[in-house]
Parts: sequence; C-alpha cells; structure tokens
Amino acid sequence: MTNATPPSTRPEDLATVPGPIPDPEQPSNAPHRGVVVTGKNGEDGHKAFYIHIEAKRGKEDEVVQMLRDIYDCVPDEPATGPWFGVRYSPTTFGIFEAFPNIAGRDAHVAGGGGDIFRDNPRMNAILASPAHVYRVDVLFNKATIGK
Repeated sequence: MTNATPPSTRPEDLATVPGPIPDPEQPSNAPHRGVVVTGKNGEDGHKAFYIHIEAKRGKEDEVVQMLRDIYDCVPDEPATGPWFGVRYSPTTFGIFEAFPNIAGRDAHVAGGGGDIFRDNPRMNAILASPAHVYRVDVLFNKATIGK
C-alpha cells in the first residue's frame, strides 16, 4: 500500500515556485542577464533569499567555484546570518541565506556576492538560465540571523 500525495489542483505561478523561469523566446545558449528577482520586500522583519541556479552541462565545477566565491564574501557581512550553498542534482544548485531585516538583505546585494551575480559574462558562460532569486520572509527560525 502506498500513501501517494495527490497531485495539486492549484495552478503554479512561475514567479513563486522555485526553479528557473524559462524564456520560450530565448534559446538555452543565448546570452541572458545574470539573475531574475521575484517577490516583494513586504513588512520589515527577518528576510531571506532562496536562489535557484542551473548550471550548463560541463560547467558544474565552475558553478561550485562561483558558490565558493560568493561564500568568501559572507563572513565580512555583519547582517548576513545563516548561509547555505546546496546542490540538488548534478546541474541544479541553490543558495539560502537569511538576514535580520530588509536593510541587511539590501547590504548583501550591494556587496561582493551581488557583484558576482552582476558579472553577466561569467553568468552567461556557466548558467543555463538566469539565476532565479526569490525574496522571502522568514516565518520561523532556530538560528541567529545576523546582527
């Protein structure tokens, strides 16, 4: 006997469901801007980013290096709390990072990690599609989220 979860009857909104936002007009090898950002800042409070990253086949090691380069910027950011670089599959990666408030999240974007995502030639060389950055609210946590 299986306890399969029934399929959702809710239509999915590509702006809120984790994953890349495909552009049907753009071939996968065409240049793209490095990131697509969705979500709103909303009320102040604990904030986070979830970033979905798809590597081009054969560029997985370069994406791991990109994550390492971004992580190297994080220790110098007082408002960046927990930071996780993860791998879901050979070509699918993600970042989850949390902040005490909108100002802390904005400071992170203005810093070195943001500079890496703004390097469009590098992003075009290693990513199959723009990294999808989701602005999210932290509802509950068991961690220190920045200062």
